[in-house]
Amino acid sequence: MLLNHLLHHYKVILGSGSPRRKELLSSMDIEFEQRIRDVNEDILSDWKTKEVAQKLAERKALAQQNELKEKEVDFLNEVLITSDTIVVIGDKILNKPQNRFEAKEMLNLLSGKKHLVITGVCICTKSKLHSFSDETEVFFKELTQNEIDYYIQKYKPFDKAGSYGAQEWLGMIAVEKINGSYFNVMGLPVQKLYKEWVEFLT
Repeated sequence: MLLNHLLHHYKVILGSGSPRRKELLSSMDIEFEQRIRDVNEDILSDWKTKEVAQKLAERKALAQQNELKEKEVDFLNEVLITSDTIVVIGDKILNKPQNRFEAKEMLNLLSGKKHLVITGVCICTKSKLHSFSDETEVFFKELTQNEIDYYIQKYKPFDKAGSYGAQEWLGMIAVEKINGSYFNVMGLPVQKLYKEWVEFLT
């Protein structure tokens, strides 16, 4: 079943301000509007590392679910997509850096090692909610301090988990190989999203 046909009776809402997610969803030929809410992104102590991104995506969806239109006169049903991405190395979760020092610390930690990028996604209407996650292994080359300093100075990756964007300069020179979805590393596992979304609507 073609997702775009299933969405004919829906208005799609992207609950994210991320330009990467906006670009990826647009590339799926889906029309949508962005609707962003401030949500507490604190991680609860009883969450397992690999479920954090999915739990945060669910929290973002629940913050808007009751506002969604459903079976109302003169309104299309609304379906909301929320997402969260984390970077994991060992048992340590790397969130968005607060400053240059944290960004440099994170990139030094990732240098020459394998890390995991996990993106959680939540699809919901006013009456139904479904979430899932996807994982990608990313292998970095050894980075020099000049490379790290240049990237932080020019690209200011303070809005990115793990302090880097795979589609930016550092991703181009640092990523030796990946196992899994490249788009997942960008912030939205579009192949898995397509499959899960079709199942959600049928």
